Amino acid sequence: MSQRIHSYRPTGSPAGWGRVGDEVRRVVLHAAPLTTLKARELLGALAQLALFCDGQGLPASADVWLSREVIERFIDIGCPQVKESTRGNYRSRLLRLRELVIGGECRTGKPAELSASSANPPYRPKELADLWGWACGQPTDELRWGCKTLLALGAGVGLDSPEVIPLRAHDVRHSARMRGPVVVKTRGSREREILSRRPWEAVLASAAERLETPGAASYLFRPNCHSRGTNTVTNFLARTKPDPGSPRLSMGRLRSTWLVDLFESRVPITVIVAAAGVDTLHGLSRILPFLSGLPADEAAALLRGD
Repeated sequence: MSQRIHSYRPTGSPAGWGRVGDEVRRVVLHAAPLTTLKARELLGALAQLALFCDGQGLPASADVWLSREVIERFIDIGCPQVKESTRGNYRSRLLRLRELVIGGECRTGKPAELSASSANPPYRPKELADLWGWACGQPTDELRWGCKTLLALGAGVGLDSPEVIPLRAHDVRHSARMRGPVVVKTRGSREREILSRRPWEAVLASAAERLETPGAASYLFRPNCHSRGTNTVTNFLARTKPDPGSPRLSMGRLRSTWLVDLFESRVPITVIVAAAGVDTLHGLSRILPFLSGLPADEAAALLRGD
């Protein structure tokens, strides 16, 4: 059994496996002797969770992966291509791993929260500008448009990788003259319509217009890639030309950038919750450390209602 675990690699050798593989194998080596579940079942479920977390920019740590919040987020949006029964199997196996590796839930039943270190920090304006320059400097048209589309979907409408992958060009609504509001309609369990932030409208409109063909339904991101899985974004980014002066593109960090922008612009919390596709405020609480504080006199005036 130990040899099979050490030699395990998921199908397709996804690009992120090099960053998460050792931790996946370590966890399963520890847990497999303690459960009746087969090692390959544990490996398959944990590998998918780990690759999802890697795509979100989370640390390669079982303590992060196996938090209840991350498991439920993965089940909700991280495996849209699999059947409901498969998602149920993933959940039961991952919760069993959690119990063996971290321990069961506390008596109150309160889900374990992510530590502050696992939050995705937003990009600073200079970092975002560097990423745009990196995207425009890619060696092929396919790579340039792919990178620019990811930036616009992340920083413009707050999508993460699982929501990017199934999008079609006609899911982006824009005016014929490429001016005015742009609306993105997401697919899957969190289907909703999101208005793009103004600076990214033209990028999204251009990305959609170049692919719009009567009678066709092209994918917005990587339109020529018809075999789409949870690692579609990660595998694409592994093909891009790196730039030592630019940060790594992370959809999780782009979503954080979008959220911070909304909060700093004083968009009502109910609007943010609806646009973000979350049911509670808990998922947004990790953004709080990155928000700017107000001067005491301004805060006092707001609290008083002046």
